[in-house]
Amino acid sequence: MEFRFTPEEEAFRQELRTFLKKELPPDWSGGDVEVDSEEQWQFTLQMKKKLGQRGWLTMAWPKEYGGGGASHMAQLIYAEEMAYRRAPGVDIWGVRMLAPILMMYGTEEQRKTFLPPIAHGEIQWCQGYSEPEAGSDLASLTTRAKIDGDDFIINGTKVWTSMAHRADWMFILARTDPEAPKHRGISFILVDLRTPGVTISPIIDMAGRHHFNMEIFEDVRVPRKNLVGELNRGWYVGAALLDFERSGINYSATARRTLEDVVAFAKETKHDGKPLAANTLVRHTLAEMAIEIETSRLTSYNVAWMQSQGKVPNKEASVVKLFGTELGQRVAQVGLSVMGLYGQLEPGSKWAPLKGHLERSWLSSFSGPLASGTSEIMRNIIAQRGLGMPRE
Repeated sequence: MEFRFTPEEEAFRQELRTFLKKELPPDWSGGDVEVDSEEQWQFTLQMKKKLGQRGWLTMAWPKEYGGGGASHMAQLIYAEEMAYRRAPGVDIWGVRMLAPILMMYGTEEQRKTFLPPIAHGEIQWCQGYSEPEAGSDLASLTTRAKIDGDDFIINGTKVWTSMAHRADWMFILARTDPEAPKHRGISFILVDLRTPGVTISPIIDMAGRHHFNMEIFEDVRVPRKNLVGELNRGWYVGAALLDFERSGINYSATARRTLEDVVAFAKETKHDGKPLAANTLVRHTLAEMAIEIETSRLTSYNVAWMQSQGKVPNKEASVVKLFGTELGQRVAQVGLSVMGLYGQLEPGSKWAPLKGHLERSWLSSFSGPLASGTSEIMRNIIAQRGLGMPRE
């Protein structure tokens, strides 16, 4: 693995930084406006289209699908800088998750229909996996897609769906053969959320944000041409998608930005006449966090390098996800500890350090080790596929 970026890659990093400095407000912290704010969403859409116009949403895609054919390392630089600046416009569901699956398993019609809008930042996707009785044991899902002529008729419930209330389409796992073993008989289907019979209800998280949703499907008709991959073999399509979902650099980049904010606070804030940063325990704790962040960063670099070599990361992506999400919790906890009782103040309070960002980050961090596969599942994957350990 090469641990240095090329001159071209470093030039791109600087170009992206210049763009973000121009487009983001001078006092942008990424947490000034709530997730469910219409102002925030419109700004996000504007940024996504600007990124799409520059080809940055899909830099590493093949050119025939609207991409720039850029290296995976250039794509990593883009993702890292966007996460570090907490910049809006990053398309996780369309660009990073669905698009690679369509390139691998989709029909030519599906690629021509869905990839260009994703590349141009003109469509918002969400992920319909979890159900009220099927979270970690995803294969026990019960949402049914019954074949009726040229359509599927979908009935069931999905839950914890991020940004469904803002999405245009959802990629969904549904059971198409209820008699098959639970890992069989599942299909991967694309659903237009404007179709009659779809009801979306908000779920407010403990940070007070509207990010999650529950969707009820009642006799929702979806064309059979929206099936991705083989009928009843969608489990393998959905599992491959999770490998792309888990292989991001955003964990370490976000943690690094948070740590830098906490370090600045510790240098500027005094206790008993001395800066908090002069406290040996504070200094050692922050140094330990910096080491962990760099470790997380390098594991993500390794995943990008594997992708550049034509490999699909599996256990390696699970390592990134496991370490990165738990790191996010530790960094947020350290930040609150350094700030003391002030760190518990919500955004909007004039006394809240860093505009209350740490308080929201800490509350939100608990979902990280659960979403997209729990830490326990990640450890199982690492143990079985990485270390060759038996299931029992």
